[in-house]
Amino acid sequence: MSDRHDHLALAANPRRASENDARAVARLFAAAFATDPVFDWIARRGPKRAEGLERFFYWLLQVRAIPFGEVWMADDASVAAAWLPPDAPASPGGFMEQMKLLPMFLRLCGFPRLLRGSAMADAMEKHHPHEPHYYLAFIGVAPRLQGMGLGGAMLEATLKRADAAHMPAYLENSNPKNTRLYERAGFVTQKSIAPPGAPPLLAMWRNARQDSSSVSQ
Repeated sequence: MSDRHDHLALAANPRRASENDARAVARLFAAAFATDPVFDWIARRGPKRAEGLERFFYWLLQVRAIPFGEVWMADDASVAAAWLPPDAPASPGGFMEQMKLLPMFLRLCGFPRLLRGSAMADAMEKHHPHEPHYYLAFIGVAPRLQGMGLGGAMLEATLKRADAAHMPAYLENSNPKNTRLYERAGFVTQKSIAPPGAPPLLAMWRNARQDSSSVSQ
């Protein structure tokens, strides 16, 4: 029991991740999302899947998330949350920037599923809110520690950033098992934005709150 309390304490008091943490957090996210329904649909099958996932998350963290200062992690890397603040672009812009990412997406999806990955990315970009907000790109818990409340503790701790700025928050929920977790934190499901044939991807929105003390327990 004390081990659980120790992990919860670290999750409830996260530190900001730096570039030096990118590898550890990428490995954490790759393990946490290995059986995620949406990633299971877009990621390649076979022995290269784990490497593809880790490379994808490493790119996301190093290039897209950590530079904006809103990636948070427990000090033991048991749980982490990658947020993008309101002033961060939702996705890389321009044709040439997109083409630079093609090798990375090929490693993640493989040729047979590249169109699936593209369709999912297009759907996410099309439905992304235009109103300024904090965007929870990913939150993940080490598989061996899932079910202990670490995700909820990390979510509550990091949502205080949005509340302090009086900003709403947005996420795409790729696993229906997590819906209640997000609802307890104040997120409301809008609709599934997944492309045809894909598992549900639920767009969830949380209105701005006036102070961090109003975060749901």
